[in-house]
Amino acid sequence: MYFQQTPRRFQRVYKRNSDINITNLMDVMMVLLVVFMVAAPLMTSGIALDLPKVGGKALNEEVTSVNISVDKEGYYYIGETEIPANEIVAKLQAIRDANTELTVTISGDTGAEYGRVIGLMALLKEAGFDKVGLKTEPRPLKKK
Repeated sequence: MYFQQTPRRFQRVYKRNSDINITNLMDVMMVLLVVFMVAAPLMTSGIALDLPKVGGKALNEEVTSVNISVDKEGYYYIGETEIPANEIVAKLQAIRDANTELTVTISGDTGAEYGRVIGLMALLKEAGFDKVGLKTEPRPLKKK
């Protein structure tokens, strides 16, 4: 057998690659972005309600507000916790003792009985809550 030895100038010199490959990092970031985009709408607090759509402007006050939800079956909720009707006033008065500028917002589902929502509003007015409002969604703008 015959081996020919190549001169040193034709031999390849291997250098270590010190570049950072960011392709893998970008793949991970894209996966995280998709996960957060899917999970973010699921992180809303409270129960799912179909709020009535009416006109009006959103309130931009920086006042502490408590949201009471009334679902279509007529159950009352503060956050995600179901509260019996006879305990709502006591819980709100305990919250009002800590914050005198408390406002109460009632979110009534469109399928909820009108009497349950208005009855809750009257109950809160009788208990001394002056700042009681109804939460709605803005009506879509008409195209001209």
